[in-house]
Amino acid sequence: MLNYSLMKPEGILLLEPHGPLTEQDFDGVSQDVDEFLAEHPKLHGVMIQSKDFPGWENWAGFSAHMGFVRDHRHQVEQIALVTDSHLAGMAEFVGRHITHAEVRHFPFTQDAMAMQWLHAA
Repeated sequence: MLNYSLMKPEGILLLEPHGPLTEQDFDGVSQDVDEFLAEHPKLHGVMIQSKDFPGWENWAGFSAHMGFVRDHRHQVEQIALVTDSHLAGMAEFVGRHITHAEVRHFPFTQDAMAMQWLHAA
């Protein structure tokens, strides 16, 4: 399950995965982000906050996630990875190479610092 909210005045998308990601998780977030981007040139930032990386429910969940990244990779300025997952370093590295965003990792307890970073730039 993927909880999300879009802070429209700031142009910041908050993503909180709770359990394996599904294809349906990306339906709603894609629609809301696309509506926002129809009126704004970019998302200022994305904050992904999860203690551990939950993985995907199945191949469809993985494909939907990669499709979301592909469709929005040019329209995101910053990505804050807020996690204690051992995969954070790899996600940061990959994120820098498949998006045009500045990607930064923060420990899970430093969500306020991550949000401050997104607001500051």
